[in-house]
Amino acid sequence: MKIGFLVNPLAGIGGSVALKGSDGSDIVEQALSRGAIPQAGVRALAALREVKVGDLSSGISILTAGGDMGERILSDVEPANLGLPCEVVYTTSSHNCNDTPYRTTAEDTRNAVLAFIRRGVDFIVFAGGDGTARDILDAISGETDKTVPVLGIPAGVKIHSAVYAVSPKHAGELLNLILCGQPMSLVEAKVMDLDEQAFREGRVIAKCHGYLSVPVDDTRMQLIKQGGLNHHEIAVQEIAEEVVESMEDDVYYLIGSGSTTQQIMDQLSLDNTLLGVDIVCNGELIASDVDEQTILQIIGDHPARIIVTVIGGQGHVFGRGNQQLSARVIRRVIKSGDDAANGAGEKANIIIVATNEKLRSLDKRPMVADTGDSRLDEQLAGLYHVITGYQQKTLYRLG
Repeated sequence: MKIGFLVNPLAGIGGSVALKGSDGSDIVEQALSRGAIPQAGVRALAALREVKVGDLSSGISILTAGGDMGERILSDVEPANLGLPCEVVYTTSSHNCNDTPYRTTAEDTRNAVLAFIRRGVDFIVFAGGDGTARDILDAISGETDKTVPVLGIPAGVKIHSAVYAVSPKHAGELLNLILCGQPMSLVEAKVMDLDEQAFREGRVIAKCHGYLSVPVDDTRMQLIKQGGLNHHEIAVQEIAEEVVESMEDDVYYLIGSGSTTQQIMDQLSLDNTLLGVDIVCNGELIASDVDEQTILQIIGDHPARIIVTVIGGQGHVFGRGNQQLSARVIRRVIKSGDDAANGAGEKANIIIVATNEKLRSLDKRPMVADTGDSRLDEQLAGLYHVITGYQQKTLYRLG
């Protein structure tokens, strides 16, 4: 079996610095100037560490791209290269530069995939976001007689497409099963992408660009993000009323993205960043559309709470479109205030809001935290009292 392994090293680089995407060289440079640290390679490595070398079938080889597009990540896995033959079949134009990360482009992604296909790969594993999935779709579609199944390791900001696993860990588990020779059914999954400029202006314009073949695994693969069917105005207003009434004095509230949390800001008569994070304290807007560093600077050692909603269909609470609420921010918040001292902080300082319809859309699957920090994801796991209406809560599991 030949596996193509590819990483978009710039995927998700704009997330933690509140740029709401990573498409385009201007956005990449702006993100790097704000101190963004690339995470796609880290997330790819987390997936590969789930592969158990001793269990693998023989006759497996890996084709990859040079440097940060795969070669370097594979060399960091213990044991090196997974103990499998690894061959670099594409080298980026920046391979010999000292840039960190490589200034790779969409064309690099497409060219690497074409190199994989022309070498007869049976499967492509890639780390990236919706833009990366779209580039891979373009490359595969260009080879009209080729149908190559793929598996996405989530590393972008939005990740609306259904070609990704729920988390890097889930992607690695699924890859391990495939490499071990377990039979795997395939299904055509939507490749979705947003207009990032419209996204930054508070407008969600999503489009299906086509389909890629992915493994069928209801536990490990994420569903396409659902929209439209969960936004019952009365229920959302009641959720907002409950949250506003329960707000405490002298506590910083980090209001996450989404139309449900927007209603909270509307009831406070405050300007809202629909697709960003705002900070509120004592009924006043402290800062709008903040990034990770700004959040940490503002909240300092003061008590703080995070208010987030659930992505319908997918179930993600962290790690999809709100990377500003990074692992560092979440750790800081769950340790803040008096509640942390008596052990209640981890649950009390994270407020999850969602309509009952949105929870039902998960079809009994748990909510998901994909923070990029596996220990934190495990720490966050458990039952939460999700606010579903006025003086109404639903006990639902995360993780």
